[in-house]
Amino acid sequence: MTTHTTMSAIRLHTFGGPDVLRYERVPVPAPGPGEVLVRVHAAGINPPDWYAREGMPDVPPELRPPFHLPLTPGTDISGVVEELGPDATGFSVGDEVIGLLRFPTALQGSAYAEYVTAPAADLARKPAGIDHAHAAALPMSGLTAWQFLIELGHDHPSPFQEARHRPMAIDGRTTVLVNGAAGGVGHLALQLAKWKGARVIAVASGAHETFLRDLGADEFIDYTKERPEEVVRDVDLVLDTVGGPHSRRFLRTVKRGGSLYPVYFGEFDDKENAELGITVTGTQVRSNGAQLADLGRLIDDGTVRVALDSTFPLADARAAHERAARGHIRGKIVLTVA
Repeated sequence: MTTHTTMSAIRLHTFGGPDVLRYERVPVPAPGPGEVLVRVHAAGINPPDWYAREGMPDVPPELRPPFHLPLTPGTDISGVVEELGPDATGFSVGDEVIGLLRFPTALQGSAYAEYVTAPAADLARKPAGIDHAHAAALPMSGLTAWQFLIELGHDHPSPFQEARHRPMAIDGRTTVLVNGAAGGVGHLALQLAKWKGARVIAVASGAHETFLRDLGADEFIDYTKERPEEVVRDVDLVLDTVGGPHSRRFLRTVKRGGSLYPVYFGEFDDKENAELGITVTGTQVRSNGAQLADLGRLIDDGTVRVALDSTFPLADARAAHERAARGHIRGKIVLTVA
């Protein structure tokens, strides 16, 4: 049981740029039923963190989860179980854990803090062979790659489309193109596709070529020098981690019967997709402790590596968000807390 009653946390009282992030003292939360209190050692930074900081201006109001100011951003943690709430099972005080907290049902899991409450079901044991900073980089990006490529693991409908996302089977006969391969989701998706035996084409800027070949990329395309949709044909699967309105350009690279998965759903014509014989689906990542445990085992046995772009102390969350805004991220940005 923690003896502390207050803790340091990052909060925003108004929406805006990185300068709205404030380093403050707030009460330590108490775990509710089925929850544990975690002493946070590191917190991963993800795009939903800056969307929340900005007030989600680009998200239609009906898709916005309820949120109230002031709020503490962040969903990804690595830390140590400090206290068990009522009916919390599966973990003991002192266990090292990782998790993607309450996503997407709550806007933020309040991870940018020294302590956080977490549903036990969202947690998995921290991989033993990596430090807390690397471990905190895994949850959202790793689960996104897993739920798009390996196993969805839930039956919640996507808010973006009616079609259900069913990952295509990947094996030694599959060619997968990963667009944005150096980023958080991309570098993990590349490794998961290689684990399944696929031939992987990685698309990123030239500075990342050696990094991505070291992770197993069979072919590399520098998008600053050539357009992947003009030089690649007949791939089985495109995972477009950039997604959005330009994702449609990858339709021409996919063979009939293949699939295109935009991580940020784009603007597609269902009729066109059907005529081309291409499945276009996406999903919204969801917290899942069991899948995170599966990912942790792949990290423990060396199949998957997590890359850190940079780390910042919790008090410097503003600088971390400024780094994110500059783009060209290799791996993940993480806040170190303890």
